[in-house]
Amino acid sequence: MAQTHLGTALVTGASSGIGALYAEKLAQRGYDLILVARNRERLNALASSISTRTGRAVEVQPADLNDRAELARVEEQLRTDASITLLVNNAGMGTHTPLLQSDVEQMTSMVELNVTAPMRLAYAAVPGFVARAKGAIINVASIVAIAPETLNGVYGGSKAFVLAFSQSLQKELVDTGVQVQVVLPGATATDFWATGGLPVEHLDQRIVMRAEDLVDAALLGFERGEKVTIPSLHAGEKWDAYEAARQAMAGQLSSNTVAQRYVAVH
Repeated sequence: MAQTHLGTALVTGASSGIGALYAEKLAQRGYDLILVARNRERLNALASSISTRTGRAVEVQPADLNDRAELARVEEQLRTDASITLLVNNAGMGTHTPLLQSDVEQMTSMVELNVTAPMRLAYAAVPGFVARAKGAIINVASIVAIAPETLNGVYGGSKAFVLAFSQSLQKELVDTGVQVQVVLPGATATDFWATGGLPVEHLDQRIVMRAEDLVDAALLGFERGEKVTIPSLHAGEKWDAYEAARQAMAGQLSSNTVAQRYVAVH
């Protein structure tokens, strides 16, 4: 039985995979839960299991975040429930298929789920967090945010949005008491791959991490106050160098003069 009460965590995409593991491990740490996903039966089973084992209060909120009305219901809960101290934006979809083999309507749905939903949920949660000077958001992105050539370009672009949005929020919310972490999983052993048309068994198993290991590492990063957590990157100094180079370049990206290399030579 968890002893410390840390408030309530609202977890999207909570019925299976990474989201279900976040729910389990957050309950063990002392959070009550609001579980959001489309599948009511799965959510009910998970809620009952977690509540029985941890003694935590677990609420089920069935919602399709691609449906704007159902998304609005979750937004309203984030705006009005002051017990919520953590939002885990985990719901998402992806594919490996290139543009010429992809359906644009499915890609539009991907953008709605991967970009619009976490953005709107953050907008719903942050004002209350700031007013109470307490709260946190965990945004689950992907390594394709920094390696968009790896899989489908719309998927990579959507996760690049999550990374950029998180980094901007980190700057905006400094000294407010609100923490923002973005997690970049590599290939992870969940049904994400089969749903996207490429079963995980077809991948080189040397690049595939167990979902439980991924979530344990991500939560350790969260507890350490990390802004960007990449559990599968062993050479952490490479991210540090990448980020340092980006920051060093940032102040030089806008100028009233054209760079010399673009000056025509007559």
